[in-house]
Amino acid sequence: MIELLVATTNAGKFAEVQAFLSKLPLRIVSLRDLRDPPEIVEDGATFEANALKKARILAEHSGLLTLADDSGLEVDALSGAPGIYSARYAGENGNDKKNNEKLLRELAAIPEEQRTARFVCALALCAPKSDCQRKWAVRESCEGRIAFVLKGSNGFGYDPLFFYPSFGKTFGEIDQKTKSTVSHRGKALKKMTDILATLIDLPIQT
Repeated sequence: MIELLVATTNAGKFAEVQAFLSKLPLRIVSLRDLRDPPEIVEDGATFEANALKKARILAEHSGLLTLADDSGLEVDALSGAPGIYSARYAGENGNDKKNNEKLLRELAAIPEEQRTARFVCALALCAPKSDCQRKWAVRESCEGRIAFVLKGSNGFGYDPLFFYPSFGKTFGEIDQKTKSTVSHRGKALKKMTDILATLIDLPIQT
């Protein structure tokens, strides 16, 4: 059975990926399972560049087929911010609560019709050099708008503020299974699952 390293320490992201890939014959390994994983500076200009960098470095470090994610929120009224800085929007020592509070402050004077936004997810899959360091990448997005107050306790990150018009609820009010059918990560994972399904016999040397 092939081992797949999911390159995240975010429990919410890991759970989403694990649930999506559960039907494939893979042994899914968390970044937390690695001994002394390298620290990776996410200095790419795009979500794709950051995801590919993480996947490449960690595939070589671990010797495992590696799946990495870079995702975030783009708000039109903020010229696309926080974008690739979504996780550290409130600073390097920030967290979900501080990030959401900052976003609400920044949008305090913005009316509902101008609070359009999207979640973006880039997924990169990379094999180690022992398998020619082959790589694949996909990108998906989900359109919505930013609510005026946090609603719901499901999900993580900006989910309680991301209002999805078709459901009339924020992602924080939607269960994970339903969310995955429309979310940026869910759509990207569907594409990546199709890629992984063709690679089940990929010989990985560890």
